[in-house]
Amino acid sequence: MAGNGRRRRRLPLSLRRGAVAWERQHPTWRDARPAVIAGALKRAQARPSGNWYVVGASRDVGGDRPLGRTVAGQEVVVWRDGGGGVVAGPGICPHLGAPLRDSPVRCGTLVCHWHGLSLDGGPFAGWDPFPAYDDGVLVWVRLDAVGGEEPLDAPVVPRRPVPARALTAVYAGVGVCEPEDVVVNRLDPWHGAWFHPYSFVDLTVADAPDGPEGSGDPDEDAFAVDVSFKVAGRLVVPVRAVFTAPEPRTVVMHITEGEGVGSVVETHATPLGRDASGRPRTAVIEAVVAASDRRGFALARAAAPLLRPLVRTASARLWRDDLAYAERRWTLRSTGRFPGA
Repeated sequence: MAGNGRRRRRLPLSLRRGAVAWERQHPTWRDARPAVIAGALKRAQARPSGNWYVVGASRDVGGDRPLGRTVAGQEVVVWRDGGGGVVAGPGICPHLGAPLRDSPVRCGTLVCHWHGLSLDGGPFAGWDPFPAYDDGVLVWVRLDAVGGEEPLDAPVVPRRPVPARALTAVYAGVGVCEPEDVVVNRLDPWHGAWFHPYSFVDLTVADAPDGPEGSGDPDEDAFAVDVSFKVAGRLVVPVRAVFTAPEPRTVVMHITEGEGVGSVVETHATPLGRDASGRPRTAVIEAVVAASDRRGFALARAAAPLLRPLVRTASARLWRDDLAYAERRWTLRSTGRFPGA
């Protein structure tokens, strides 16, 4: 693969040569075997999550309002206590049912705006907290009654660059589907250059799990992809990306060769509940944690407030299409028409 990191490029960009039109690229439908994709999904679903769910970005928790989310129909609020630690619990006031997501936080205490019941994060008046975890990029909440697994003390956080030395951005979107429809989208790398030609070109799946059985080890049960990220015209950034599923609702892309080695894109799928029509809704919370040892990257980190919206916009464009993929898959599955394994 060009730009595989064996020879350090002076600039991260490459000039794409021998480009072919979209319709003339190599068809991938024979390679994207439904049994391989379904097998990877099944193995991901069998890995422990410890009942942890991503609820949002770390930077979204703070200030004078809690972060309110619904996870599998369970109302949840998350805020920071007086010491800056993250706390979480039910989003329904135990007194008369007020929506705590609409209540203010004062000096680390959540104060119900209906009758003034104050919560400092500890058990009080019938309100019991949920375990919460801030990994520096994302905030997780453990819901044992929802997950039904053996609880873990901490979530399965993927390997990633140190956030203080990286550029981080978090995108969130919602689709009418189930978490598996989001996860399986990322376990089908063959669709990238066909479905997203504005972002990916020259995509080749270099390695994939061997048949539907694969491996129980998520690091071995991986998809390795040689691909070029499109910048403008014929300018591209070629990399090798490896996709793994460390737990049932997460797929991680690690850049292992080329520009930005060590960077990750984490895709987390959190079930929200059902809409008024009874259809499932799932949140996609995607964290980009980009790193580079180039001198200029320090400037990029300094410009993070300006760059984060651009990264989120790029993620949103991809997920506009990929949520359509996930929603289509759920529609076919729910009506018995899905042709995959």
